[in-house]
Amino acid sequence: MDVILLERVGKLGNLGDVVQVKDGYARNFLLPAGKALRANKANREKFEAERAAIEALNAEKAQSAGSEAGKLDGQSFVLIRQAGEAGQLYGSVSPRDIAEAATTESGIAVNRNQVQLDAPIKLIGLHEVRVALHAEVDATITINVARSQDEAEAQARGEVIAEEGDGEYDALAAAEALLNEQEDEEAEDEAEEAKATEEAAPDDESSE
Repeated sequence: MDVILLERVGKLGNLGDVVQVKDGYARNFLLPAGKALRANKANREKFEAERAAIEALNAEKAQSAGSEAGKLDGQSFVLIRQAGEAGQLYGSVSPRDIAEAATTESGIAVNRNQVQLDAPIKLIGLHEVRVALHAEVDATITINVARSQDEAEAQARGEVIAEEGDGEYDALAAAEALLNEQEDEEAEDEAEEAKATEEAAPDDESSE
């Protein structure tokens, strides 16, 4: 699908660029997040007519995100999870988990798509995570993953918690929990995709 970017988006391009992306990425993220428009004739004309206003709005969003980043940057959030003696989680901490914790505890709205994780967190400990509040504004937070509040406080003081344990048992338990978690997330993603497709239906008709 060809889309018109309404702000700079990662490696895709800058505001005003027309780029080709996968349909699912456009429907599930770019379009509902207001980061892009379908690149049909009507939207191209609309964008050019409103470009100055769109650029001004983007600058305003960047300024607002900068203010929020100043409040969020450096904060630490505790997530309590079950784990084996060696520190292997029975499951994992996902971008959704981090976004919910940051939003609830900081009062700043963080979307899971803004949480930059190369892979889910699968060990207890302190993990630095980058949050992209805007295309041009980042904040770095610490996720303190622990088995209890006492353990989280100990980790925050710099104490090493994980010990040698039954690696085979931990691995099996973690694999089972991760499988269940992935099934739950897939179900949620399918529901979100169905909702995004339904909301985008009128745009499909107008582009024909």
